[in-house]
Amino acid sequence: MKISTFFLQTFVWMLYNVNGDNMTVEVLVELKAKKVDKTFTYLVPKDLEDRIKIGIRVLVPFKYQKLEGFVLKIENDKIYDYELKEIISIVDFDSVLNSEMLELGKYISKKTMSTLISCYQSMLPSALKAHKGFNVNKKYVTYLKLNKIQEFSKLNETQNKIIDLIKDKGEIEKSIANNISVSSVNTLLKKNIIVSFDKEIYRINDSYEKKKCSIVLNEEQSNVVNNVISNLNTFKPYLLFGVTGSGKTEVYMHIIEKVISLNLEAIVLVPEISLTPQIVNNFKSRFGSDIAILHSRLSDGEKYDEWRKIEKKEVKIAIGARSAIFAPFTSLGIIIIDEEHSQNYKQENIPKYSAIDVAIFRAKKHNCPLILGSATPSIESYTRAITGVYELMTLKNRVNNKTLDIKLIDMKDEFKTGNNILSKILSDKIKERLSKDEQVIILLNRRGYSTVLTCHNCGYTEKCPNCDIPLTYHKTSNTMRCHYCGYGNKKLTICPNCHSEDINSFGLGTQKLEEYLLENFSNARVVRMDVDTTTKKGSHERIIEDFKNHKYNILIGTQMISKGLDFPLVTLVGVLNGDASLNIPDFRSGERTFQLLNQIAGRAGRGELSGEVIIQGFNLDHYSIKTACNNDYLSFYNEEMKLRKKLKYPPYYNICLIKMSGKDSDVLNLEANKVKKYLDTNLSNNVEIFGPNFSSIPKINNIFYMQIMIKYKKTSEILKSLEYLNQKYLNNKINLEVDLNPIKI
Repeated sequence: MKISTFFLQTFVWMLYNVNGDNMTVEVLVELKAKKVDKTFTYLVPKDLEDRIKIGIRVLVPFKYQKLEGFVLKIENDKIYDYELKEIISIVDFDSVLNSEMLELGKYISKKTMSTLISCYQSMLPSALKAHKGFNVNKKYVTYLKLNKIQEFSKLNETQNKIIDLIKDKGEIEKSIANNISVSSVNTLLKKNIIVSFDKEIYRINDSYEKKKCSIVLNEEQSNVVNNVISNLNTFKPYLLFGVTGSGKTEVYMHIIEKVISLNLEAIVLVPEISLTPQIVNNFKSRFGSDIAILHSRLSDGEKYDEWRKIEKKEVKIAIGARSAIFAPFTSLGIIIIDEEHSQNYKQENIPKYSAIDVAIFRAKKHNCPLILGSATPSIESYTRAITGVYELMTLKNRVNNKTLDIKLIDMKDEFKTGNNILSKILSDKIKERLSKDEQVIILLNRRGYSTVLTCHNCGYTEKCPNCDIPLTYHKTSNTMRCHYCGYGNKKLTICPNCHSEDINSFGLGTQKLEEYLLENFSNARVVRMDVDTTTKKGSHERIIEDFKNHKYNILIGTQMISKGLDFPLVTLVGVLNGDASLNIPDFRSGERTFQLLNQIAGRAGRGELSGEVIIQGFNLDHYSIKTACNNDYLSFYNEEMKLRKKLKYPPYYNICLIKMSGKDSDVLNLEANKVKKYLDTNLSNNVEIFGPNFSSIPKINNIFYMQIMIKYKKTSEILKSLEYLNQKYLNNKINLEVDLNPIKI
């Protein structure tokens, strides 16, 4: 029997591998479905063998369609007992995924329980993803140059002008010559006196002159810089705990100067796209054009260009939001994550990776330091620092040595006197600052004109038909919109329930606040920065630059204005509803409240002028608010840790969320209870299981959501059960996702 099998395999191999030396490749196709989370084997045609490399994209037949995929393995002379299809074509000349990225994708896949293809796709710009039929072209501009350098006779004045310009520059854009005379350009081309040629240009092609740094570091800053520089060729994670205004950015730039002087490379992450323009401008004034920018607001073409600048070794620094952690540097000397506490560093869709986890992986791989910087470190990061997992470095003082005057205003008393939006003291302080030609920042952690429109007669509130949550009114478009699925409807004017026209707005949004300020402060020049005003390309840069240039004297906005922004003339910060985030049903609500208030307070008094902060609210006795006002992180940390220990939350316990979704709520509920029963049976008594419960937003876009929460000490206690469940729901009407250490509950 063994002999028969051998001969059969040999016959099949000879049938499909006549030459006996065929090349085969293992290809991971672009489909994200869990059931195809594996490679498929293809034959390589002889004429393509020389071009095959691991990490390139190829076009392959897959059932009844053609798909792109990544080559993950190359083999020769291997025997197969089944028919192999040939790859159709090769997409790339060079590898899209280098060896480090291939390994990194497998790490993320394993850590997040996500499909391998979803991990590779999330690492790459759209132009380089495996995606059949999607192309991003390089940008070319037509240039002119002299065909032969000699004296030219019988040329008119404009033709000579063009010739002289080309002689002076060597080559010029055709559009510049066309501005002088299109007919003269055409004549010169026809006579073969000049020639045209296409030249690739990058879509982001700013030329910045480096400015010599005149800033002298203080003792605290110098100690931090020297400490990191002395360990540049060593993997070492640092937590840089520096108060707002302590000069962390300057520390980063001094370290990076040393890194690039050693011909090494640097990645700098910021949590908000709104911070990118300001930090990029700071870095470009120091490092010129040696910088690539990577974030989601760039066009596909811009991302492609910036990525290739890095691959071609044309830049040594990458700055951007979360996805910039995948910048394809091969000689990393430092990774810096600013505002490390931000929840934006955790991706909420699949793969649910943490940029900090990826940074640790890459820093280990390149044997380089990792700096996590923050004025308000996450509870978990600070715990790691004081227990020796990270090395703690501190900047305890502001660079300008100025302290902040912070006042708490109880709005219960203000409401009695009719001050429903701004307290009297905040109104008086705004008038005072505007009269001095200074600037004011006001934070309101909501967007829209008002929170909801409600019938005063019967209490009816219009909800999203897809998500079952109240719609928010936006005055600019005069529509009510759902902030979850995008559903919109015209403004409610007559109650559909009782037909009353007495429709009231409850709550305060940024649009309504803007209107109020313009009505009540005659010399106010107000600019709003929130999700609605920053949808257009370049809007972040425009708002920041306009406010910096004093075109406006009041900046109002949501959380995106709380971090990192630096305006020397801002001497007053007002916070409306400072306690609102305490009402969010999440164990981190106290931590996020402390971080928000501390960060926004730090926007005041960053220049020569002193700063003042006024926080309005109704529940001002909470320890997170009191400690934020005193800039007392350690007292906040100690109080928060007592609560976390009592309730078994991180860092004492880890958390896993099993998120389940489906179109039928009854079927979903049934399956969720099956999962709960399985976990009860298979997990140890050391693990605590809660749920299943409907999620905080139980329905989005006609899909229902439920979740089960697991509290555990070691991942090994739950890993096998999670992997089983992840596999069980491959082909089910119910979708199941596993989120280890979720950022939101």
